[in-house]
Amino acid sequence: MTSSPVPDALLGPADVRELAEVLGVRPTKQRGQNFVIDANTVRRIVRTAQVRPDDVVVEVGPGLGSLTLALLEAADRVTAVEIDDVLASALPATIAARMPERAGRFALVHSDAMKVTELPGPAPTALVANLPYNVAVPVLLHMLATFPSIERTLVMVQAEVADRLAAAPGSKVYGVPSVKANWYAEVKRAGSIGRNVFWPAPNVDSGLVALVRRTEPIRTTASQREVFAVVDAAFAQRRKTLRAALAGWAGSAAAAEAALVAAGVSPQARGESLTVEEFARIAESAPSRSTTPETPAKESE
Repeated sequence: MTSSPVPDALLGPADVRELAEVLGVRPTKQRGQNFVIDANTVRRIVRTAQVRPDDVVVEVGPGLGSLTLALLEAADRVTAVEIDDVLASALPATIAARMPERAGRFALVHSDAMKVTELPGPAPTALVANLPYNVAVPVLLHMLATFPSIERTLVMVQAEVADRLAAAPGSKVYGVPSVKANWYAEVKRAGSIGRNVFWPAPNVDSGLVALVRRTEPIRTTASQREVFAVVDAAFAQRRKTLRAALAGWAGSAAAAEAALVAAGVSPQARGESLTVEEFARIAESAPSRSTTPETPAKESE
């Protein structure tokens, strides 16, 4: 059984609603806000994330602080990134009131996570977050790209997004998020979360996704940008063969076929059947490695 530094230091349903009322906070769909109101759920997330006493955890979208408090129980330090003005201003006071002995190990960055390029204090070793549904994939990819020190990640996202992130080649839901996440890490589903642990309850189920950063990066002479450009082009027209889908990227269907053959990939294959390593080989075989491909890689995919 997990012991709290203070009895019921974590937020329960009544605490969350009371805090929201005091702050005049109404969760907005625009920012994908659904606050976790169940202490057992946030402790489960921390356990599943395998947060260690020496971890420096970064959390995106802490909201009212439900998960933040649970992370502070287990980690050495927690840095929370919050875009909402009211929530960002209130969070340090919540931490100080409910877990005063850990308040010195908490830092807040009031910013859009997509624009964060540095964090205060030691480099983060783990990312644990209940990600806003509408920006989950771009935020996850941005954080993995920007902070290579993040070894382990556990994110709670919409169940459908969780399936896409963890999908293997050949799966119907395998696509851009699957390949790009796999560029950085080994990805797997790590559980499901019911709707009744949120306020307001979302109209979709949620899933946990665990990512463990690759100890050895993908072996390729192509850059991440070059590889992601191929991925974006391949899935922009996913029903087409790669010969056709990559024609714009390569300059012509014939040039695309030549690059595919050179990479050892069938021109008749489709993007959904390829591993990230195969996409990297195609990028290496680009008609011209000296110029930027026509479809620049976007972290926002």
